Amino acid sequence: MLRSLAAILLIFATPALAAVDPAIFTDPPRDAQHPARMEVLHIPSGGVNINGLAYIAAGAGPHPVMVLCHGLPGNEKNLDLAQAVRRAGWTVITFNYRGSWGSPGIYRFAHDLEDADAVLAYIRAPANTKALNIDPQRVALAGHSLGGWVTAMVAARHPELRGAALISASSLNMIGRLHRDSATQVFAENGVEALAGTSPRAMAVEVIAAGDQFDFVAGAEALSAMPVLIVTSDDGLATMSAPLATAIGKFGKGRLHTVHLATDHSYSDARIALADLLIGWLKALPR
Repeated sequence: MLRSLAAILLIFATPALAAVDPAIFTDPPRDAQHPARMEVLHIPSGGVNINGLAYIAAGAGPHPVMVLCHGLPGNEKNLDLAQAVRRAGWTVITFNYRGSWGSPGIYRFAHDLEDADAVLAYIRAPANTKALNIDPQRVALAGHSLGGWVTAMVAARHPELRGAALISASSLNMIGRLHRDSATQVFAENGVEALAGTSPRAMAVEVIAAGDQFDFVAGAEALSAMPVLIVTSDDGLATMSAPLATAIGKFGKGRLHTVHLATDHSYSDARIALADLLIGWLKALPR
């Protein structure tokens, strides 16, 4: 942990975001009138209701919101990040894409993007904004692995977002350039037993057919207009994020922060460092 925190201090360009946030280590005093709580959500998307959870922050609010997108298939859902971010005063929305982890429907990568759009629409509906005690004008999107790809793709068409955080983002466009058998093997290695109506071969066929439609680099100009955090690790996916970071940087708006942590794809020995980094970035976002 200390090695990972030191890496942040050395690499991260903005000193205000490098300090260890006490919210990670300390439970806040209980607010008896407005306690922290959880709500089960049923979010309409594609003709079904996908599963979601709201980690509602303590306090009178309304609270800013972070929507958190899980990876493929979502074994690591980063719920420790949801808890840490909630302690820091943000309400966090997690959800399962169609056809994943009990959400009805069939799993498709294109559906992941539609589902993230649906979540953003859901939390901006006046009745849900009131029920969840959230500020619909202060919403950030974050995701890990495949969820990082979802975050980049969706944030590029939502300029109203306060920011986008990509953690070890995968590039479906790069995978789609592989031979079908090689792409199938990539997806097979992830284990997709928790996904409905798909297979590694079906996934490979989808990404190859999509071509540049799944290229998150195409949204670089739009992403350069908002704060973007790109976190990479020693999992081999840094080369997937690099073209996006380079493309965003070319627009020269100074809103991109990149950090590399020496850990695995799940950030197994850098969870505190990752939470600290994410919370510091969220707190620095414009209000």
